[in-house]
Amino acid sequence: MSGPRQGNPPPPPPEVMTIDELAVYLQVSKSSLYKLAQEGKVPGQKVGRHWRFHRGTIDRWLSRGGEAQPESDPR
Repeated sequence: MSGPRQGNPPPPPPEVMTIDELAVYLQVSKSSLYKLAQEGKVPGQKVGRHWRFHRGTIDRWLSRGGEAQPESDPR
């Protein structure tokens, strides 16, 4: 039998997501996401060679329309 899956909804994404998990969450390709992250257009940080993204920060970024975060004033 094929069709929509019945039962429990999928689990929520983790608090800290990898680039693979974020690509699924945002429904964009990994290559696009790498480019956006490297350009600072999506909030994330590198841990060693790997990107990590905090779900709460991503949700706030999305609610602002995906605008780049302003730099903090170091004063």
